[in-house]
Amino acid sequence: MNAETTETPEPTETPAAAAPAIRYAAVTFDCADPAELARFYGEALALPTVYAGDDFVMLGQEGAPGLGFHRLPDYRPPAWPDPTGERGKQAHLELGVADLDEAEARLVSLGAVKALEQPDPDRWRVLLDPAGHPFCVTTLA
Repeated sequence: MNAETTETPEPTETPAAAAPAIRYAAVTFDCADPAELARFYGEALALPTVYAGDDFVMLGQEGAPGLGFHRLPDYRPPAWPDPTGERGKQAHLELGVADLDEAEARLVSLGAVKALEQPDPDRWRVLLDPAGHPFCVTTLA
């Protein structure tokens, strides 16, 4: 057998230059009150409002991904932790901080609530935003 008959053909791939440009633009949270949730995250992360309507608010900065908040009339917050799996979180933000206690105090003053269950409070804290979405603050990031 010669080398030509044992080689597998190279897979055909679309060159990156020919592929459509796709970029990460934003994460959007469902909630009952987009303006209130945008206020919380805007103050917590020092992000300005780039769009505001009755049912949607977007925070962000030029050239960077943003955070969106969409009104859902029958919104029900996720449960965390949720041992039944019926309404548990599906995603959450990890916010990097220098000092867990200071960050927790600041976020609670803005409207967050500390979750009852804290799996590893020396490494990260689980908080719930004003709409009930869990998020973490951590010194690991």
